[in-house]
Amino acid sequence: MKGSAAAVRPGEDLTPAVALFRGLADPTRLAILRRLADGEARVVDLTGELGLAQSTVSAHLACLRGCGLIVGRPEGRQMFYALTRPELLELLAAAEGLLAATGQKVALCPNYGAPATDCGESCG
Repeated sequence: MKGSAAAVRPGEDLTPAVALFRGLADPTRLAILRRLADGEARVVDLTGELGLAQSTVSAHLACLRGCGLIVGRPEGRQMFYALTRPELLELLAAAEGLLAATGQKVALCPNYGAPATDCGESCG
């Protein structure tokens, strides 16, 4: 990738990118974002569709709003949530493509994936 736009430059601060991917790494937040990729939704819609408690959904929505990934649109007494940037859809699609291309091997990653069922005490 020498010379590409994605190359790491000496002294470059990767903290914002790390924060973005940490935010996307939470299963609940990722599920909410994937649902919002289909269109805006209210808290009650998300709790019903994702099978989560209202307090859980609300906390994750607050996090996503704070990160600038979603926006809330009030309508009467209700708030409708939507993605803020179309690039997020592209990022999620690229991630799904990468997972498909690797045959989901990342799910078996010893550091971040699900632990193997027969690894004994070596699994963390």
